[in-house]
Formats: sequence, C-alpha cells, structure tokens
Amino acid sequence: MQNRLIELHQQRGRLIERITLQRSTLSRQLVPLQGAFNWSDRISHAVQDGKAFVQRHPLGVGAAVLAVVLLKPRTLWRWTQRGLVAWRTWRSVSTLLPGFLVDKLRGLLR
Repeated sequence: MQNRLIELHQQRGRLIERITLQRSTLSRQLVPLQGAFNWSDRISHAVQDGKAFVQRHPLGVGAAVLAVVLLKPRTLWRWTQRGLVAWRTWRSVSTLLPGFLVDKLRGLLR
C-alpha cells in the first residue's frame, strides 16, 4: 500500500511538471496571435459601447435615423462634410488664438 502511494505521488509530480511545460510552450506559441485577440477585443468593446450609447440616447439616435430617412442621403452627406470642415477649421484656428480669446468665442457660440 505504501509503495502504491509513493508511486502515485511520483506520477502526480511528473504530471504537474508536464502540465507546467505545456503551459509555458502554449503561452510562447500564442504570442503571434495576441494581436488578433486584441483586435477582436477592441471590436467587441466598440460594439458594447455603441449599444450602451444607443440605450442612453434613444431619442438622438432615432432623430438621426429619421433625418437620414427624410433627407436624401446626398444632402445629408453634403451637410455632414460642411460641418466637418467647419469643425476642423475651428480646431485649427482655436490652437492659434490666445486662450482668453478662444474662451470668449466659445461663450459667443453657445
């Protein structure tokens, strides 16, 4: 009985060593896949964030969908481009102006 118990403990030790070696080998082999895993995690988080945004702002999302349906997509695209140009222009100009002047302009635009 004692010999069987010793044999089982030795076998357990060998199995633990083998498992440790397999885990380290697997972790080294998975390094190239880490980028793919990170990419899928980012996609998953973006989808979850989008879902949370829609749940927090259902009226805004509904209004945006309604605008797309009522307006022609070409007209909506044109206004989106104009808004983007205006926003980029503002960002460029605001970095060149002194801080107090930017705060003054922001107050006027509100």
